Amino acid sequence: MQVKELCVLIPSLSPDERLPEYVDQLLAAEFGGIVVVNDGSNEKYDGIFERIALKERCTVLRHEVNRGKGQGLRTGIEYIRDHTEFKGVITADADGQHTVQDTLKLAAAMQENQKELLLGSRDFSGKNKNIPPRSRFGNRITSAVFAALYGHWLPDTQTGLRAVTRETYDDLLAVTGDRFEYEMNMLIYCATNKVPFKIIPIETIYLEENKSSHFNPIKDSIRIYKLLLGSFIRFAAASIASFVIDFVLLTLLGNTIFAAVAHGAFFAKVLARCVSAPCNFYLNSKYVFEKKMSRKTFVRYVLLAVFIMLVSAVGVDGLMNWLKFPTAIIGLVGIAVDTVLYLVSYRVQRNWVFKEDK
Repeated sequence: MQVKELCVLIPSLSPDERLPEYVDQLLAAEFGGIVVVNDGSNEKYDGIFERIALKERCTVLRHEVNRGKGQGLRTGIEYIRDHTEFKGVITADADGQHTVQDTLKLAAAMQENQKELLLGSRDFSGKNKNIPPRSRFGNRITSAVFAALYGHWLPDTQTGLRAVTRETYDDLLAVTGDRFEYEMNMLIYCATNKVPFKIIPIETIYLEENKSSHFNPIKDSIRIYKLLLGSFIRFAAASIASFVIDFVLLTLLGNTIFAAVAHGAFFAKVLARCVSAPCNFYLNSKYVFEKKMSRKTFVRYVLLAVFIMLVSAVGVDGLMNWLKFPTAIIGLVGIAVDTVLYLVSYRVQRNWVFKEDK
């Protein structure tokens, strides 16, 4: 996609001289437009924003009070969608961490009429000595958790250098979150709505160990992980409640019919799951994924529940007979088998059973 068809969006709070310098470099690179969102900076920064507003192809939008980076990005994207014809937008930070060369890398990788999210990815591997230890550790943990829950390994989940085409504007405006958690929610939204990711390696720049960043390590990390793990924690709570029901019934039924019927462990597991599964469906629908129960959702859940139940039952029965376990520990065998299926069930429910209707 041609650079002149793209706009660069920069949310900014209390910037220094690096912002107008970066804007000048973007203009020299012939980007079609620059939109800067003044996110409630106080009056002493007015001169910087006024100088940018006077530049050709530049627009400055203003929040009267600080509303957060997420709202700043939404304000800019909505303006670009409604008041320009740019075919794509690249979001960048105002603190000098993104070079024009890297911004041009994302521009070159964009494909017209393609719904996807491009991520400028820094190198957080041990080979890169420019990363502060705190930032390296936090990003590695977040990448691992995101991969486990959403099935995508993203080397840099916190990058602010991102790009989308016009076809994706409405998707980003639907993403919630006003502050730094917005960028994580963007990743979750794309993962669950099958918007492809494209990873673009970029330079790693941490000026003065990122002291100019407005990211609060405690408050903003809590927001991000609350968002990242929120539904999974609720899923775990619902699973524990269902597990208690399943465990009690499996133990009672297993000790009653296991010795009396061939493959009794299989039938005991099936009967126990026929009670616990409907309870789990109700809890997941109402409290975990917060989606109204519908015929399609119920059918998908039943198909998944039957599959998980059969795999679990075959697993329990096979282990009990193969390893000759005593009937007293059939409940513990059930725990071992169901633990293996746990993450599989979560991802399938999020991405298929309770997926958002288009």
